[in-house]
Amino acid sequence: MPRVAFTGYIAGFGTRAGVRMVVGSWQDSPFGAFADVMVEDTDGLRTLLAPNAQIAEFVSQTYTFDQVRTGTVTVGHSADAFTVAGPGLELAGELGGPAPFDWLLRMVPAPLSRAPLWLRAINPVASRLVAGVRTAGTAGNGRREYYGVRRTRRIVAVRGTFGGVDLGGVADLDPPVRFGFSSAPSTPQQVVVTTTIDLP
Repeated sequence: MPRVAFTGYIAGFGTRAGVRMVVGSWQDSPFGAFADVMVEDTDGLRTLLAPNAQIAEFVSQTYTFDQVRTGTVTVGHSADAFTVAGPGLELAGELGGPAPFDWLLRMVPAPLSRAPLWLRAINPVASRLVAGVRTAGTAGNGRREYYGVRRTRRIVAVRGTFGGVDLGGVADLDPPVRFGFSSAPSTPQQVVVTTTIDLP
């Protein structure tokens, strides 16, 4: 199978308005550096915000959405904060200390942490330690996917709007988002990750 890898950050969080998001900020990928956002609103409508049609097509073939919006998507990072902007979205977040099990992730050498064989082996343990999280599994259109997380930070604050609606601050990512393999823990957090996808 052809194999592609995306290295960067994923931020997953809920909001008091009931909108839940998974934000990808990729420094290294087959498409170069880019950002995308997966949003699920209170009615269960799943929206992908992607920077162009090529990336929108690839992501939509891997995950499931009800609608796709293309336009400029940017994610900014500083030591303890991040910003996200996209079609209809303006958001700023603040980071706290390490999220649960960060200490355990630090013990795994970086090359091993992203190796698909390792991620398949630890998947049963990871799913028990953190509800709803998987490190290996199937994605859309016969693809297989692996999440190799190396570092975690809690997201302690979020402010902004989506579709003109005030997001009302950070909340647990509950109920879980329904994009497919794109699982995220209920505790709001940002992770450093390599996502590997095997294409059929």
